[in-house]
Amino acid sequence: MVLATASLGRDALQRRVIRTLVGSQVLGGVGMACGIAVGALLAEDLSGTEALAGVGTTAQVLGTALITIPVARSTAARGRRVGLRFGLTLAFVGAAVVLLAAVLRSFPLFVVGMFLFGGGTTANNQTRYAAADLALPAHRGRDLSIVVWATTIGSVAGPNLVGPGKAVAQALGVPELSGVFVFSLAGFVLAWVVVDRLLRPDPLLTARALDAETRRADGERRRAEAVAASPGSDDATSGSIADAPQHDGPNHDGSMRRGFAVVRANPRAMQGMLVMALGHLVMVSVMVMTPIHMKHGHAELEVIGFVISMHIMGMFALSPLVGMAVDRWGGQVVATAGGSVLAFAAVLASRSQAGWSGLLLVALFLLGVGWSCTLVSGSTLLTSAVSTDERPATQGLADVLMGLAGAFGGVAAGVVVGTAGYGMLALGSAAVGVVILVIGAARGARYRGDADAPTPA
Repeated sequence: MVLATASLGRDALQRRVIRTLVGSQVLGGVGMACGIAVGALLAEDLSGTEALAGVGTTAQVLGTALITIPVARSTAARGRRVGLRFGLTLAFVGAAVVLLAAVLRSFPLFVVGMFLFGGGTTANNQTRYAAADLALPAHRGRDLSIVVWATTIGSVAGPNLVGPGKAVAQALGVPELSGVFVFSLAGFVLAWVVVDRLLRPDPLLTARALDAETRRADGERRRAEAVAASPGSDDATSGSIADAPQHDGPNHDGSMRRGFAVVRANPRAMQGMLVMALGHLVMVSVMVMTPIHMKHGHAELEVIGFVISMHIMGMFALSPLVGMAVDRWGGQVVATAGGSVLAFAAVLASRSQAGWSGLLLVALFLLGVGWSCTLVSGSTLLTSAVSTDERPATQGLADVLMGLAGAFGGVAAGVVVGTAGYGMLALGSAAVGVVILVIGAARGARYRGDADAPTPA
């Protein structure tokens, strides 16, 4: 069935896949961003202490990382659609649990709900890889970034639903801060429906089938060339065929062990993975404590939501330009630029006053832009460096590492702000941005010009 559908043409299939993924990202973005906007505030309210304000977001980020493991396995075995549905299912269950926790005033239940809520981010993260499965190498960065960009619509709208969420909370008789999670639940359910109904044929399974067909055609061509070169000589022919490159059977192991083995033997894949993880560490560390920093200056809830929405716009709105830059100048150059922007944004944040300020707004927007550069460049580097069969394992490992880095950043952010203040947190994050810059610059020349040639695992 996959090969029959593939006969429609790879370009036509890719356009259909991109349209579907864009739709799911818009809806999933609403669900994801609603939780980000008030997660820290709800955690502080339920726990009764500012020291635990970052725990909810940390649980979400940790859930994103750990849920990636079964998602990667199911994707490797059964395709992208199955993996994405799994992540979205856990996400809307998590949103429901958070609502229940708010009603019961249970902080532990809230943490559990936020952990499951992380499945939505897992699905959103994995969607960008689905966009690259059928993409031509010359347009891989562009196609991947279009799907990342689609999250802008839902993600920017999400935090601005905090106000309407109050009305929803009053209508349902639930705590004010939890009302926005009703929109999260609805967004994840609708995204699930889009993936289930419209992501057909499955892009990963189709890419595997097309690659297998190409390998078979190459093998037949080599055999024909060997026979033509040695007519009438069975020994010469058999020797030529025996000497021809042989391909291993398909590998559908989506385990983290397999992903680590592939990445460890592939420096360019390792580079992409580190760029994504460190970029996420910087972004989460600063972003998660910004609502608390603003609250210290008595900023209104709607203003906090607006600043976070501008941050999320920076994360996603410019991603098509970032993707085109990756296709034109290479992932290493864009990764270096991303590290520079993250460092600059964190320095600006360190100099902002508590509460509302234009400087903080600019800093958070640039923080999102820097993260976009590291995400798109790192994802493209990783995807182009490994074979189709190895992608679920390596991409899953990369997202696990990215999630764990974000979880560590969320925990550390709360501790640093509680002891040294928001300014010191931002300066420490700027130092990590410089590390990203060094990784990109140090390895850029080594791999320049070879961005699309997979390196054998």
